Amino acid sequence: MNRVQGKVAFITGAARGQGRAHAVKLAEEGADLIIADICAAATEVDYPTATPEDLAETVAAIEKLDRRVVHAVADVRDLGALQALVDDGVAQLGRLDIVVANAGVLSWGRFWEMSPQRWQDVIDIDLTGVYNTLRAATPAMIAAGNGGSIIATSSVLGLKSLPGQAHYSAAKHGVVGLVKAAAIELGPYHIRVNSIHPWGVNTALGDIGPEGLKILEDNPSYGGSLGQVLYDPPISEPEDIANSVLFLASDESRTITGTQFRIDHGATIV
Repeated sequence: MNRVQGKVAFITGAARGQGRAHAVKLAEEGADLIIADICAAATEVDYPTATPEDLAETVAAIEKLDRRVVHAVADVRDLGALQALVDDGVAQLGRLDIVVANAGVLSWGRFWEMSPQRWQDVIDIDLTGVYNTLRAATPAMIAAGNGGSIIATSSVLGLKSLPGQAHYSAAKHGVVGLVKAAAIELGPYHIRVNSIHPWGVNTALGDIGPEGLKILEDNPSYGGSLGQVLYDPPISEPEDIANSVLFLASDESRTITGTQFRIDHGATIV
């Protein structure tokens, strides 16, 4: 317990799923929170999107743990909105130590068949949204002089690719490059930067849907690459990913930066 006691964490995409799990886990371990979510359909996807009620549930869960929380409905494509939230959060909570750039979307489509807008939206949210999150948060961390930890959510598809996921894979590979560059640039300020790479997670985003299933059926040679070494459980729960986020956020990982932290059931071994 108390592995991040007295620290403040900023998490995007926190209304539900992995983002909520990260927020609750860090609150359980002593952190106060700054959280954001768009709480709406950011682009065309095949699953239900988060709502303001979802964000309110996350806020209530944090407050039930007797931790402070500053929250806002904000789109990670809107740097100004993120900056305003960070500024407000730091003014109220006094510092910023941990950033979890978690917000993201997933959709399916062959690259030559998807609309240019679908491509652009995924790049803007899943890659530029991570940049905006880091851009809004980093100056406050540097100014405080306390060091800290930044964790960006990539994916197994940030290390390998699958059919129907050119836009998502391009964005998640881009997150890796951003994280490596940020780790180098922020090293002198004792701010660590790492990416996490989950495989399937039991959230709304993790539902493949009919379009994804059809594409995978049309590419049977990829069946083997979808298999995991660890089959029990077959996919992760959000709390499994949150445990890794907690480790990377805590001082226990003080020598780890610029890494691609795999939480993938062994899916990227080959």
